[in-house]
Amino acid sequence: MSRHVAETAHRLIQSPGGRIHLVEQGTGPLVLLVHGFPESWYSWRHQLPVLAAAGYRAVAIDVRGYGRSSKPAATDAYRMLDLVEDNVAVVHALGEESAVVIGHDWGATIAANSALLRPEVFRAVGLLSVPYTPRGGPRPSELFARMGGDEEFYVSYFQEPGRAEAEMEPDVRGWLAGFYAALSADTMPATGAPDPHFVGKGGTLRDRFPVGRQPAWLSDEELDVYAGEFERTGMTGALARYRNMDRDWEDLADFDGAPITQPALFIGGGLDASTTWLADAIKAYPVTLPGLVDSHLLDDCGHWIQQERAAEVNRLLTDWLAALPA
Repeated sequence: MSRHVAETAHRLIQSPGGRIHLVEQGTGPLVLLVHGFPESWYSWRHQLPVLAAAGYRAVAIDVRGYGRSSKPAATDAYRMLDLVEDNVAVVHALGEESAVVIGHDWGATIAANSALLRPEVFRAVGLLSVPYTPRGGPRPSELFARMGGDEEFYVSYFQEPGRAEAEMEPDVRGWLAGFYAALSADTMPATGAPDPHFVGKGGTLRDRFPVGRQPAWLSDEELDVYAGEFERTGMTGALARYRNMDRDWEDLADFDGAPITQPALFIGGGLDASTTWLADAIKAYPVTLPGLVDSHLLDDCGHWIQQERAAEVNRLLTDWLAALPA
């Protein structure tokens, strides 16, 4: 049964990397929401009131390096182990012993590793857009360098400090608008057009973004919120996550191939490259996510799933949460 809930409240809590900014709404079992790139707590604006009304304490964070959270100067301060401990610090600072963790994009990978590394804290895990892929295979930088032939995969493009910033920061709002449009179902490039996940020789990512097309889920005012945060902080903290993938591969060597056994949920977009490229990871869920309760691919949906299809995602999340063991 839905209930009247208070407005959102903003808080800063101490974490191993400084401080984490969070937004919370509602009371009840804790549900921790973790955003991806290039976003903020605001990506969960459609979920916070719905989860609160359903009887949960919904908490959306700014990941380290984003928004109002601390932004350490050292690149290696953004390794996965540190981000997992930030999540643990949030749970404990809120006076809780455990939480359900739900993530989107990079947040899905952070959520998955939180559940993997700290199962005593994270009792269930929801993954949006990016499937769980256990640690394994070759070093990530070597793998990404082989992708794209004569073109450069965006993850490789993001590796050199300052390079991607030079493309993004002179026009943060315009860059974000193009990036969001490039991965949204209603504005993404047509089949056969140059892939916006790759950079042509001597080019930039933005060369392949749609021009003058704004996705239906994103208003000018909402874009202003995202742009305002990155105009204030710059993009380096957000990009640092990509610059630690080899460190993560080394740090997590003891978890090679490890499954996540807690109750799990996956929701992906049928038009999202994250689900098409990683289709084998989804097929492997009986082994890698043996506690999987539900898995859904939403037709005609792109990457920004909880914003593109907010009502549908909200229903799937609340149904899954309601079925979890107390």
